[in-house]
Amino acid sequence: MTEGDDRLFTPAFLALTVSELAYFTAGGLVIGVTPFFVTGPLGVDIAGLGVVAAAYGITTLALRPFAGRLSDRRGRRPLLVGGAALYAIVLLAHVVTSSLPVLVGLRMLLGVAEALYFVAGLAALADLAPPGRSGEALSYNSLALYLGIALGPAVGQVLVDAGGFEAAWIGGSALCIVAAFLALRMPETTSGSERDRSHAPGLVHRAAVGPGLALFTGIAAMSGYLLLAGKHAEAIGVDAWSLTFLLFGGVVIGLRLAFATLSDRLPPMRVGAVSLVLIGAGLVAVSVVPALAGLVAGTIAIAAGVAFMTPAFFAATFTRVAPEERGLASGTATFFIDLGFSGGPFVIGLVAAAIGFPGAFAVAASIALVGAVATLLGARPMRPAAA
Repeated sequence: MTEGDDRLFTPAFLALTVSELAYFTAGGLVIGVTPFFVTGPLGVDIAGLGVVAAAYGITTLALRPFAGRLSDRRGRRPLLVGGAALYAIVLLAHVVTSSLPVLVGLRMLLGVAEALYFVAGLAALADLAPPGRSGEALSYNSLALYLGIALGPAVGQVLVDAGGFEAAWIGGSALCIVAAFLALRMPETTSGSERDRSHAPGLVHRAAVGPGLALFTGIAAMSGYLLLAGKHAEAIGVDAWSLTFLLFGGVVIGLRLAFATLSDRLPPMRVGAVSLVLIGAGLVAVSVVPALAGLVAGTIAIAAGVAFMTPAFFAATFTRVAPEERGLASGTATFFIDLGFSGGPFVIGLVAAAIGFPGAFAVAASIALVGAVATLLGARPMRPAAA
């Protein structure tokens, strides 16, 4: 952004956010539809569903740090366009998928696309945020993510009911093509001089490790919940299972809008710790009250925690990272996100297969609560990045 320009809602910011809305709506469709695809046409149990979720994270875990460094040296836009286009192609290939091994392979390719798009998107967001407003920028921008999680499953359910799973995969692919087109029209957010200075050693940025570990526990707990939420809603008699995701996304969006600047005004690691407590408490509610009341109350609490979690931990990272190292820091932080998104569903899926949904939700709650305690004990004042 131009020196001295303190605007947040620039055309580039809006283009990035709308591109992400299309992309994450496709991702929400995948989250909502996959459990029914795996346990339906493929005939696989809940444990197999955890394997599918874990496969997605294998490639993202491996490639995030490389994607971060690549976005620092080559720019954000090529990775945004390439990641969205690859996601579209792989989703389209789901139309002819009829076995678990093929699905696992396709989900690994989706992980490649996610590594490219998500890292570049976060780095571009940090480039576009005015100084001291990274938490606010992420709060508004991440509305695209959670609106996508809220709407994607509903879009998927409508498409499955109308034309089967093939229609859902084609619809998701079309959304990703829109995301790639919008990213292509974005200006590059890094300058040539910043790319020339991007020579930080290694593939991990130390500033992102502490917040990343805390973020991992919240993401693992949340993703375990999202894996089982639709099937759990169906099991307790909620036929319109996608409404669970609409409630989740709606609460996140509302709180992000109402408290967009919170992580810039309060110590972000402490805000993050409180958010983890809320996630854990919500999962406990879902676990001990296996009825509609428990699902609704728990979903609201989980969503409230998620609303504050990501802006807090990313604000804690970007306040002490130089501009030319934002891609590397994003790669490190999102590595822990991927670890949560892959490890959480894998473990929670196995637990659900062994002892049922209530026990799985209780294990997810313990992960978030352990993270909250560790975050509070390890929180330290942070030094801002050099100008």
